[in-house]
Amino acid sequence: MQRVRAALEPLGQSQPDWWIVCQIAKRMGGKGFDYNNPQEIMKEISQLTPSYGGISYERLEKEGGLQWPCPTPDHPGTPRLHTEKFTRGKGKFSPLEYRPPAELPDAEYPLMLTTQRSLFQFHTGTMTRKVPGLNELRPEELVEINPVDAQKLDIVDGEMVKVSSRRGEVDVHAKVTQGSPVGVVAMTFHFMESPTNVLTNPAFDPVSKIPEYKVCAVKIEKNNKS
Repeated sequence: MQRVRAALEPLGQSQPDWWIVCQIAKRMGGKGFDYNNPQEIMKEISQLTPSYGGISYERLEKEGGLQWPCPTPDHPGTPRLHTEKFTRGKGKFSPLEYRPPAELPDAEYPLMLTTQRSLFQFHTGTMTRKVPGLNELRPEELVEINPVDAQKLDIVDGEMVKVSSRRGEVDVHAKVTQGSPVGVVAMTFHFMESPTNVLTNPAFDPVSKIPEYKVCAVKIEKNNKS
């Protein structure tokens, strides 16, 4: 764990995230959110979480960083886990059988969409899209498509296309690339102007307990937008 220090003081009426979360909790009737600063929050964490028991702002300032588990104020931290025994008991391995995605390509939606990330943007772009240099490197959403699939659909590199699924549609420029296997197209989810997740499938996976946002069936059509 390391200290992260603010580069700028809050501008205008903006507030730090910890304060915003506390105010939301209070207005929802939550108790125990009367903190004055992040130090008080870290102090409570160390009191309630045994693996953080020896971590404090004072130690982080002095030592630069600590590796958990660090249960007591005189503990040096734990650079390496599991050297003599498993930290939380022995490992348990459970075999799983392959199960196909909830939605597979068919005649109406013949392509498989998988979502990915761009090296130059992060999540919904609330931070990275404020950086001019990053926006020059990746300014918009693209759908990556294999040359074989692009030829079948008469789509050329850079052309505006419509990507649609059973749940929605988005307009994006095509990027014809060997990076996508035949039958598979790829998009990121960094750009609010073309929200990729209106396409994806919220089908619940009972094993991982998460929605199946990473794969769904789509079709791609030419679009008259430039």
